Amino acid sequence: MITRKEFVTNRDETGREVHTFLETGKQFFVEYIEPKSGIRTDWGSYNPSTGNVENKKGAGKFTGGIKIEDSLITVENGFSKESSETIYKGASVYDNLIKMHNKWKKENGYG
Repeated sequence: MITRKEFVTNRDETGREVHTFLETGKQFFVEYIEPKSGIRTDWGSYNPSTGNVENKKGAGKFTGGIKIEDSLITVENGFSKESSETIYKGASVYDNLIKMHNKWKKENGYG
């Protein structure tokens, strides 16, 4: 099994997160997958005088996501297909984590 430390190494670049619910200690490992097209939203500050989005120094340095083939959430790393879930664009990651945690609590005898 991959360790928590290994999973979040280079977190700014990969966007990997580990969410722990204090109530139960249950951890959820999250990876953000880059769009297949590779096209990313331009982030920065809107300059009303030019009408452009202006990026600050270092913009684009970190992608905050990974390619699907670089995922660490695999059977080889100790994750099961049954406990893995893909959350698609437009869905709330945090809402889904809460739902998954509530389901886990019911299955494991928590109130």
